[in-house]
Amino acid sequence: MNKVKFVSLLIVFSFFTNLVLTPSASASDFGKEVALQAELKAIAKKTYKYFQDHTDPNTGMTYDEVRFTDEGKTEAAHTSPTNIAMYMMSTVSAEQMGIITKEDAVKRLQVSINTLEKLEKWNGLYYNWYYTKDGTLKKDWGQFISQVDNGWLSAGLIVVGQAYKELNGQTSTLVENMDYSTLYDAEVGQFRGGYDVAAGKLTDHHYGMFYTEPRVGSYISIGKGDVPKEHWWKMYRTLPQEWDWQAQIPNGYTTQYDGVSVFEGHYEYSGIKYVPSWGGSMFEGLMPGIVLKEKDLGTKALGLNNQRHVDVQIAYAKEKGYKAWGFSPAATPDGYSEFAATPLGTSGYKDGATVTAHATFLALDYAPQEVQKNIKALKEFDLYSKYGFYDSVNVETGEIAKAYLALDQGMIMVSIANYLEDGVIREYFHQDPIGKKPEELLKQEEFSIQ
Repeated sequence: MNKVKFVSLLIVFSFFTNLVLTPSASASDFGKEVALQAELKAIAKKTYKYFQDHTDPNTGMTYDEVRFTDEGKTEAAHTSPTNIAMYMMSTVSAEQMGIITKEDAVKRLQVSINTLEKLEKWNGLYYNWYYTKDGTLKKDWGQFISQVDNGWLSAGLIVVGQAYKELNGQTSTLVENMDYSTLYDAEVGQFRGGYDVAAGKLTDHHYGMFYTEPRVGSYISIGKGDVPKEHWWKMYRTLPQEWDWQAQIPNGYTTQYDGVSVFEGHYEYSGIKYVPSWGGSMFEGLMPGIVLKEKDLGTKALGLNNQRHVDVQIAYAKEKGYKAWGFSPAATPDGYSEFAATPLGTSGYKDGATVTAHATFLALDYAPQEVQKNIKALKEFDLYSKYGFYDSVNVETGEIAKAYLALDQGMIMVSIANYLEDGVIREYFHQDPIGKKPEELLKQEEFSIQ
């Protein structure tokens, strides 16, 4: 039973039985939860309106970004595999929350899937940028095949295929044809960042850090059988202790999983132990958890670490004296930049006194009452508007980036749906054999942060 239905039943039961909620703190918490759920539902309706108003009806592809300036509204009519995934999962979320009907959801998703079948690909993998009007390649931004972006598209297709069985045949075929082995460096046991089709070469860099968003692509690749499960253990929890250029020299120990030696290292901030991400941003750490059951299955590793990252994000903002928290890459008034709670990163991004709304909603499963307070704080900055929350605000100057990004709107939508509907998007993902097969990888690890 989802949270909304459960709370509704409790209210009815309380009315007819004169139920007394004691102690007083319990009644207070109950009231806050009811208010939070109502507020989240209202935010979700506005947020999904972005997708309704800015997705091409002929291709089912959502604009990357929409900005509002003194000169008017500008629309970035191109999109990425991640944006497509966010639209698809947001549509499933909207249907699950009763914002749109199942018939409308399936109709919308069918258009997107039909387009995906026709788009130009490389080994079944998708290029980074397409024009929304006709699905042609945006070649002026290069011809790049990204591991992380394709990972998110696979995740979105898996969720859709499980949510609507009538679409499963098409989604499963698309995912099966996405050959991740072409991006994998078997000698190192890690993925390259991607492939430059025009240059005909893989990137020089690998996705070596474990606690970053490419782990979704890693998990799916293992679930598909494109790469061996040993890959999961070949990524760095922290960088080796002898790499003294990193933000902290980690403490920890070396252990073995499936015959692979893993250095289980950690950093520490204000007495809180955690495994760092690369930059220290919220979506690096917590975005994968919108599809992976990290909180439920990774109780001694990823789920626990997600909690620690939320704790540090909040503590860091408090130490800085900021009126709101939530640091993650976001739009700025004149572009886009990386922001973070700096201590959380191996090579920490700066915070720039800039917070972004999607970071708040990613924390819902871990700190709902703090999220509720932060929503109030963000609204006091006048960040809330037609399509939900503008993308960011400088909490020192009050300057707002009046932009909406498909990526960030999607993280908000899916996070709300998971919170209100008992992890529904994660449930769909893990119902698929690709999502279910590697679950033991989540369960068996124990970070050195207990």
